[in-house]
Amino acid sequence: MSSLPTIATVIGSGTMGPGIAATLARAGATVRLYDISPDAIARAEAAYDVVRGVLESVDSPSAPGGSVSFGTDLDAALADTELIIEAVPEKLELKQKVFADLEARIGDDVIIATNTSGIPITTMAESMTVPARLIGMHWSNPPHLIPMIEVIPGEKTSSELVDQLIEIVKAFNYVPVLEKEIPGFVENRVLYAILRECMALLEEGIVTPEGLDACVKWGIGYKLSVVGPTRLLDMAGLDIYQAVSGYLNKDLDASTDTPQFIKDKIAAGQLGFKTNGGMYEYGDGDVDAKRKEIITGLIAARKTLASIPNV
Repeated sequence: MSSLPTIATVIGSGTMGPGIAATLARAGATVRLYDISPDAIARAEAAYDVVRGVLESVDSPSAPGGSVSFGTDLDAALADTELIIEAVPEKLELKQKVFADLEARIGDDVIIATNTSGIPITTMAESMTVPARLIGMHWSNPPHLIPMIEVIPGEKTSSELVDQLIEIVKAFNYVPVLEKEIPGFVENRVLYAILRECMALLEEGIVTPEGLDACVKWGIGYKLSVVGPTRLLDMAGLDIYQAVSGYLNKDLDASTDTPQFIKDKIAAGQLGFKTNGGMYEYGDGDVDAKRKEIITGLIAARKTLASIPNV
């Protein structure tokens, strides 16, 4: 197989499926997007049209020959496929059932990459007939706009497959990050460490949600979008880090449970965008407008970051 598979299959057409499929197709692959639900497939087709326009907006490199088809026939979706990307909901039993269905229909040389955001690859592979072909391929959401993928081998993943997937990711101009297996993987562990402290500051009344968002966006996010955390330490000085971390680390939040005020919001049906209220309240049309603002901002940020040399 060349670096980019000729035929790829995405299993699961939910939040991530259309973006993953569109990214591969734009790089020249023939992609089949499969879901058990006809309604989900219909929603995916509508989402795909939007995603394709977004990819045009960021001027992502394109290659001829790519396409995406949508369907509920699993055998048709798997015919002659070289790479399967599993993107079903985060339930271990469901994923293991999907893997069993897949392995009954494909040859031993077909790659199965899971888009799990934290379930251990080794655990998922326990019931597989060919565990060496399972590997973590964690995309960030939205997958067509965040050009980084975490590559996570399990204990039985073949070393050849690790190298192969890294080359596949590079072939559609994304950055592969090879990691050792750990719960949550690297991106989510860092994100949730930040969110833990943020929620603690809100719960203690130290800052408002508006103030917190401004502080993180312009004080932390702005810097880290250009300078990664380890390079930032070099820029500031390791001696400065030692001086500050020596007194500050012990005062940072170390809770191991979800904050009570978040649990209270969930109990009240305040889940965020999906219920028109969460950390903020949203009136008619506000959620759609905010989603558009976020996508527009991500497009602008990607274009800008792409023009800056690696720091």
